[in-house]
Amino acid sequence: MTDLSSTTASNPFHILFLADIIGSSGFEAVRRYLPEIRSRYGVHWTIANGENLAHGKGLTPKTAEACFDIGIDVITSGNHVWNQKSILPVLDENPFVLRPLNYPPGCPGRGVCEFELEPGFPAAVLSLQGRSFMYPLDCPFRLAEETVQRLQSRGIRILLVDFHAEATAEKAALGLFLDGKVSAVIGTHTHVQTADERILPKGTAFITDIGMSGPKDSVIGMDAETAILRFTTQMPVPYRVSSAESTCCGAVVRIDRSTGKALSISRFRWPNAVPAD
Repeated sequence: MTDLSSTTASNPFHILFLADIIGSSGFEAVRRYLPEIRSRYGVHWTIANGENLAHGKGLTPKTAEACFDIGIDVITSGNHVWNQKSILPVLDENPFVLRPLNYPPGCPGRGVCEFELEPGFPAAVLSLQGRSFMYPLDCPFRLAEETVQRLQSRGIRILLVDFHAEATAEKAALGLFLDGKVSAVIGTHTHVQTADERILPKGTAFITDIGMSGPKDSVIGMDAETAILRFTTQMPVPYRVSSAESTCCGAVVRIDRSTGKALSISRFRWPNAVPAD
């Protein structure tokens, strides 16, 4: 756990970020452990990346609804959001299912949602996608800055960013670019949890990647046998989601309700979680 200080801030908000949920086994781990995690950390709001929910690629109306049924409040996504075409109407209709903000105009859905953590405490979630080793989308830095300024002008101080990106350098750069402007920049996409969680100099919580909620003994969630076959033969063997026992990864950010600054960030791997201070 990285803590800014032994703060005297009164009653901070606790925001839970759940790592990329991989297929049915990942969802079952989240369903099983989420009540314990929420109780352990006193969670007020839960954000989960759901772009791998449906058989490892994309999400469907059914899998999205299942997430809301178990207590997830916002579903973010990334480059696989378009894989299941049935989700396209949901992206337009449900403001709490997000696709990355920096896809071109005309794409279904939105990249920002707004809500109240409590009456009088508005907040917003931004879903962004990186460009290094990925698609040549609009600039996530420019769009993030413009969007944050617009939200701040309307009095929203608690701003949470899911940055779905491949390159660690791009994630670190966006974190420092937005330092002091948002409450947290949380990296997703690589499915490997990093050990660099910290509070940046101006008060933004950051971690390069929170990992995955999915099969532990797998190749980033995929069946090891088929993944190894791809690497050893260079043949286009279809991936399939592993059926191995799953863990639930993520991070909890404590946020000062008066300033929107982060007070601490705690990463976890459940059920082998390291208790918070």
